[in-house]
Amino acid sequence: MLVQDAAYMVTVPFFCPDVPHLKRNPAFFYFPDNFKKPNPFQPDIVVSVDTVMDRKLEALGKLVSQFHEGGANGGPELADPAKFDERDRAVKDWFRTRNQRLADRFRAQLVDWYGADRGGQVKYAEAFELCEYGAQPDRETLKKLFPIATD
Repeated sequence: MLVQDAAYMVTVPFFCPDVPHLKRNPAFFYFPDNFKKPNPFQPDIVVSVDTVMDRKLEALGKLVSQFHEGGANGGPELADPAKFDERDRAVKDWFRTRNQRLADRFRAQLVDWYGADRGGQVKYAEAFELCEYGAQPDRETLKKLFPIATD
């Protein structure tokens, strides 16, 4: 709901008087989860992140408050410096597995975007669903927004 509200409000003049409103609504995307209600996630684009997975995992390791300390569900036990390396491995393993599962879950879409050979070999993926309140780019525009889908 917050994404939908934001997607609408960014074009409303004077809603936030310190910031000019946007004249064109950008595309907003949802990130996948496992919720089925009110609507299950339906990706509009699925991209391979095979070539950037190691960099992604390293970047996540820099967000200590979000991942090493557990973010909103964290606590002081996760911030123990003696367990930093163990927690770092656990976070990276969790995201590596997550991205593998996304590739498997959306294999048909990967094949659609990359072709049978390449799409069938993708090991790690990210998936995105367009919010209906923002811009609705067509397939060619999505390729420009996600150039990794064409590499």
